[in-house]
Amino acid sequence: MKLHIMAAPSISRPGSAAPAFEDYSLYSNLSDDELLQLAIERSLTEAHCSSTSSTSDAAAVQPLHRPDNKQTPSVANTNQASCSSHNAPGQVTAHYSSPNPPSEKPPDLKTFDGTVSRFITGSGRRMMAYRRADGGLVHIGPETDEEEEPLFRAISLGDIRKVKTLVMSPGTNLMLPSKPGWLAVHQAVWYGQDTCLRVLLSAQPGMTNKRTERGETPLMIAVSKEQFRCVEVLLEYGADIEVTNHDKETPLYKACERNNAAIVELLLSHGAAVNTRCIQGCTALQEAVIRNNVEICEMLLKAGAKLSLTNEYGIAPLFTAAQTGQLATLRFLLKHGADINSQAADGATSLYEAAKNGHEEIVEFLISQNADANKPGKTGLLPLHIAAQRGSEMIVSMLIAPTSQARVRRTGISPLHLAAERNRDDVLEVLIEAGFDVNAQLSHDRSKLYEDRRSTSLYFAVINGNIEAVHMLLAAGANPNLDVFKPLMVAARMGCVQTVTLLVEHGADINATIPTHPTTFPAVYMFSMKYLPLFKYLLDHGGNALSCFDCVYGSRPHPPIKTTRAERDADQVFPERGVQFCEMISVPSICRWAGPIISVLLDYVGHVTLCSRLMEHLDSYSEWSSIKEKAAPPRPLLHLCRLRILQLVGRRSLKRLLLPGGLLRFLQHQ
Repeated sequence: MKLHIMAAPSISRPGSAAPAFEDYSLYSNLSDDELLQLAIERSLTEAHCSSTSSTSDAAAVQPLHRPDNKQTPSVANTNQASCSSHNAPGQVTAHYSSPNPPSEKPPDLKTFDGTVSRFITGSGRRMMAYRRADGGLVHIGPETDEEEEPLFRAISLGDIRKVKTLVMSPGTNLMLPSKPGWLAVHQAVWYGQDTCLRVLLSAQPGMTNKRTERGETPLMIAVSKEQFRCVEVLLEYGADIEVTNHDKETPLYKACERNNAAIVELLLSHGAAVNTRCIQGCTALQEAVIRNNVEICEMLLKAGAKLSLTNEYGIAPLFTAAQTGQLATLRFLLKHGADINSQAADGATSLYEAAKNGHEEIVEFLISQNADANKPGKTGLLPLHIAAQRGSEMIVSMLIAPTSQARVRRTGISPLHLAAERNRDDVLEVLIEAGFDVNAQLSHDRSKLYEDRRSTSLYFAVINGNIEAVHMLLAAGANPNLDVFKPLMVAARMGCVQTVTLLVEHGADINATIPTHPTTFPAVYMFSMKYLPLFKYLLDHGGNALSCFDCVYGSRPHPPIKTTRAERDADQVFPERGVQFCEMISVPSICRWAGPIISVLLDYVGHVTLCSRLMEHLDSYSEWSSIKEKAAPPRPLLHLCRLRILQLVGRRSLKRLLLPGGLLRFLQHQ
């Protein structure tokens, strides 16, 4: 039988927070029969791995039957494999004389030295697994309904008369746990039975500071359960107020976590230390701040709590108040001298963190108290940047005035970049209206973080396909020609006609090339030729068509296409030239469009000579023969006149000519 064993379970602690198990996750996909098989296999595998006797001593060997009726190999052939893998399929045999079979009865939890976990099978049956400290399986079987011991049951019911009787009984040992680490005194504080607790401590004061498996003393449990009277009784009997649990939390810390001012006051009156840190370095004051409890904060400060103590992340209580949006405790801490501009380990201030988490009231209050808005975090961003990135329009509006424009420039990034990158159109509008430079560029170091070396807010808007943001930026004067890889090329590659139109109308350079990948023709053509209406639009608005027919080889045979830049750089004949149009159009993904593309281009040039490679493309398809004839001289006089008029007048001035509509459309290639 092939068993799929899940990862080792977390270990439940029966006597920690409550006298109950918590882990029901292990082996939850197994049936009852599979669990029984698992118990046998685990025991046998451990026996094989630990045995030092020869395999010949294992005389009584019987193979297990599997669902597919296949028999397993003998032990002599599988002993080595089973020692290296506890669950190797097809490698398990049953040794009925095994010296370590699973026990038929579950061990006694009171004396069992190991771990216990509970889980639910696929059929919904609750099971228990007992394991030794070394991980060996001791017992696995159905969960049994345990009968609670009389004393513990009497305590949970609050039967004080029976508790007294049992405590006075000669056979009762109050130091014997009902479950690992769980004494009668823990039971009493868990259920808030202060009278029973007093009886128990009177009979056995040594239980006062006994800890559960989680390191919790009776006092810690009483505070966690907010059993005020039990806390009083324990303190009366001398409970150690500074004993921590495994997380190094003191009873005072736990009382602040529970937001219980009465217990905090009681513990402080008995001298509880207020500046003890938990395992993460937090103090009781930080817990009170998180709960926004000014009353507890005031008690802690009077008892000597320090405002400047930070946790392992360098976070002080004031930072915690700003981070969690607790205005009342923030006011209180500032009133009592907390440093408003203190920084965490990553450089973030309270104002930065409040802006990051969108706490408008906190930001407004901190600004009113002259918090420094020009302290950056570890990434160099200011609170204004992080607010723009998060899309907090109101917070951005509040931070604009106290933020230095010069300080923003020194960060190497504008909040406009972050707003455009995250499509925060409302924030973008606010920043533009506030006068932020729409042509601000990323610093060299920040631009290098992007493979395409983008630098402007407009680029972010274009690549996001955010037409509204593109329109706002262009209307505010954004230059579409500042980036190395032009936004027009991005829009053409994405096929976004509306964005292309906006960019061209606002002066985008159609004939620009890419410095890192030079071409002899406008680079934007590479991204628009598959969509002829877009390609024609670019030609109509000034795209250079003549450069597409400029070939250094002419009618001579062309060398093989150089597909990589390294190959092009190695060209000894024309080392400085870029990629030619005839080379680009010969790429397999484009060459099937060569005829229509060349036909469109011929409408925008006069007498040209097609190179041998372009002729090869036109000859490859019979229906393209008419295009070759179209290129043959002489070109129609009407067409040549159109080109001359456009050259003299200019395309932008064409509409101002008083010409008939038909002639005007002809001149515009419509």
